[in-house]
Amino acid sequence: MARALSKMGYCSRSQAATLIRAGCVTLNRRVVRDPENPVRMPQDRIEIDGSPLEKAPAIYLAMNKPRGVVTTAYDEKSRATVYDLLEPGLPWVGPVGRLDKASEGLLLLTNDSEWAAKITQPSSHMDKKYHVQVDCVADANLLARITRDGDLRAKTARLLRHGDKNSWLEITLDEGRNRQIRRLLEALRVQVLRLMRVAIGPLELGDLKKGSSRPLTLEERLAIDRALPAACDKPPNSEFS
Repeated sequence: MARALSKMGYCSRSQAATLIRAGCVTLNRRVVRDPENPVRMPQDRIEIDGSPLEKAPAIYLAMNKPRGVVTTAYDEKSRATVYDLLEPGLPWVGPVGRLDKASEGLLLLTNDSEWAAKITQPSSHMDKKYHVQVDCVADANLLARITRDGDLRAKTARLLRHGDKNSWLEITLDEGRNRQIRRLLEALRVQVLRLMRVAIGPLELGDLKKGSSRPLTLEERLAIDRALPAACDKPPNSEFS
């Protein structure tokens, strides 16, 4: 049942579970407190605080996440979150993947949970491009090891520019492992000074100001859809659990 609320774009699955356990949700006029209770749509009628659940208009946003902001709706340490940067009154949206607190750059947010799942599932292999400042002058050997060594290896790595003591690299991943670049470079005894995601598939960060967000154009969303492999295109399922 929580999954149904999420797929309808009403709220996140965890928020839905809280509402259901609190008795705020009815299924066919009966209060149901089990978030895992199965639902068949559109046959079943769901109401939240007496109002029928209706599918929310789909929202697709790109954000330039600053450093120091966490990618979560609630933070137990009262740190700033990406939701503090969104316009007041915006319907619920959830992040498509994550950027850790120290990372910055392009972040997608949407209330279309099926679209988000297609992008983040391992089989999509959606390229994600990062610009990374490291504490050394990168040479050909380091670039080769970034794409060759271990399970965390990157798809591509190239030198953008360097100074006397540090370098900027462009690293492309086609997986979404937790803190993958930081862990990869740490294993190579290289320290990350800055890490910025600059592209997700065909969508580039561009000149979007830090801390700002904007709706994706239809052309941008379709370009992302075309970049997804056919294996990610699953027929819609009318049963939620």
